[in-house]
Amino acid sequence: MHQKILITSALPYANGPLHFGHIAGAYLPGDCYARFQRLKGSDVLYICGSDEYGIAITLSAELAGRSPKQHVDLFHEMNKKLFAQLNFSFDHFSRTTWAGHTQATQEFFKDLNENGFIEERITDQLYSEKDKRFLADRYVIGTCPKCGFVEARGDECQKCGASYEATDLINPRSKQTGALLTRKPTKHWFLRFDKFKDKLTTWIDSKHWKPNVINFSKSYIDDLKPRAITRDSDWGIPVPLPNTEGKVLYVWFDAPIGYISATKEWAELHGKPEAWKPYWLDPETKLVQFIGKDNIPFHAVFFPAMIMGQNQPYKLVNELPANEFYNLEGRQFSKSDGWYIDLDTFFTQFTADQIRYVIASNAPESQDSEFTWKDFQARCNSELLGKYGNLVNRTLVFLQNHCEGKIPSQTHIQPVDREFLDKIIHLVQACSEAYDTFRLRRACQLMMEIAQVGNAYFDAKKPWVAVKSAVTAHDMQSTLACCLECLKLLALVSFPVMPESAEKIWKMLGYTSHLSQHHWDKVVSHPLPVGHHLPPPQILFTRVEDEIIAKEINKLQQLTSQRPKVQEAHKELISIDDVRKLDLRVAKITQVERVPNSKKLLKLTVDLGTEQRTVVSGIGEKMDDLTLLIGKQIILVANLKSAKLMGIESQGMILAAEAPHGLELPFFHHALPGAKIS
Repeated sequence: MHQKILITSALPYANGPLHFGHIAGAYLPGDCYARFQRLKGSDVLYICGSDEYGIAITLSAELAGRSPKQHVDLFHEMNKKLFAQLNFSFDHFSRTTWAGHTQATQEFFKDLNENGFIEERITDQLYSEKDKRFLADRYVIGTCPKCGFVEARGDECQKCGASYEATDLINPRSKQTGALLTRKPTKHWFLRFDKFKDKLTTWIDSKHWKPNVINFSKSYIDDLKPRAITRDSDWGIPVPLPNTEGKVLYVWFDAPIGYISATKEWAELHGKPEAWKPYWLDPETKLVQFIGKDNIPFHAVFFPAMIMGQNQPYKLVNELPANEFYNLEGRQFSKSDGWYIDLDTFFTQFTADQIRYVIASNAPESQDSEFTWKDFQARCNSELLGKYGNLVNRTLVFLQNHCEGKIPSQTHIQPVDREFLDKIIHLVQACSEAYDTFRLRRACQLMMEIAQVGNAYFDAKKPWVAVKSAVTAHDMQSTLACCLECLKLLALVSFPVMPESAEKIWKMLGYTSHLSQHHWDKVVSHPLPVGHHLPPPQILFTRVEDEIIAKEINKLQQLTSQRPKVQEAHKELISIDDVRKLDLRVAKITQVERVPNSKKLLKLTVDLGTEQRTVVSGIGEKMDDLTLLIGKQIILVANLKSAKLMGIESQGMILAAEAPHGLELPFFHHALPGAKIS
């Protein structure tokens, strides 16, 4: 029986267009894995869809002069178009505004409620009299209750790193309209996540996921608290209880249920309403969920807890290959900041396979990576054209010219030929293992190694010399036969990443059926049919010229230069006596760890020469390898009054500067710990 594999990619939020940064995280890895598993004969169902509720959509729709439904319709279709342009192979792309999703979500709520995992509470929330609505923390700014920064966000201060409730802000106001906010009591329903702590701990301990996923998940589980799952709004799924008008389920609660409702919709559309059950209710099914690292807590903690509270035995995720962030030329993709790629123009100049390969070959699997136009050009020209396309073209053109376009036999195989075939078979096996373990970068390296080995073999055998003599003509034929086997295997291993190019090679090898209809192992073991006449070869890739890349780089620079540059105003002038009050010292970092439940805060132990101190600093949001800080000598404000941040006493402040990649620290190389800075 074929292994059932249910694959999901995080539902894209229908509040704006997707970009390559999104594609690299949750979508291309999912599509490549789905294509590979289908080739291996698995029973694959690949599910995705638009996430369409939430206050963010209502506010954006108002600004755009659209209704929420018109707003999500626009971006649902826009993102579906991008997925189609990139040749994604979803079995179904749903949306959370379809009626079946409402039913599935309300059933989830009812089960949790009946099983004692939901409780009703009245809490104070921030309310805008001007806008006549409660505002979620992401739409609130105010004065930080810890450091006094006047533009602090609703959940965490970007200056001192302190975390708090939005209601703790001083002088809170609407981020969008500037309207002053007041505290107002409102009724909401809370999911008792704290009741799942033991089950989640046991479950997460059984997983062998990436260390960052495990560690991040455990830190959430250690501090699980009841969490509100409702909001005051008219755009969302209504709370299925009496007298709850104006109350909807929070978007993060309903969105992951969208995987289940989308599978139900797929079943209904295929005329088999019960066909979803073997994927979600059979414990033998393998559930693989592809996400970006910002979605880890929702898929590794919150959604599993929600499933544990259900009456139906829904599948818990088996594999959670969360990727890091994919940036553009050193910065996050941002259309509002003019830092993005115009995709309409992109697809008039380049192919889907080119960008799929470039993203996959530099996938952010263990740390953030980035798209640069120079790297795109280099990979397209050196790898896709110079190695991959060159092997395909030179082999098939030579075959047309010297073998009448017919597949020759391998009757005169020599040890060198057998060694070549064994090597590429070994590389194909390694590529299979890479795909199976979510290592796209490794799969792309092996793919290009196969092409490189093929080119080296072609050069070493010199078929253009062997063809000149009747005595050596059979050697030329053996060489071409081995090269054609290499092309067949190259098409196979590249199909998950570059389906169009792989299918073209497959057709140029004389096959009339689609490569996607064949089994990986059979393609490897079954030789090409001797004597079969092949069609004329096609060019797979063309050179990406310097002029095109220069235009794209210039366009990017122009887009960002047109944005108004906002810089924080200088503070009021102070005297030299004020400066002299600061005691700045060189401090050596000896230990560092993340503060649980904070995206930015790090707990550092620093050596001041005569003493050790603990400092809590908000420098960690974009730092992946904290060990790089160990031994660094930084600037510490040593006479700052101690303060408690996230329950930890901080004895000083580290100085840092804002930079495109995050906060940048100045380092000293020769000064001793404790040295005074003047």
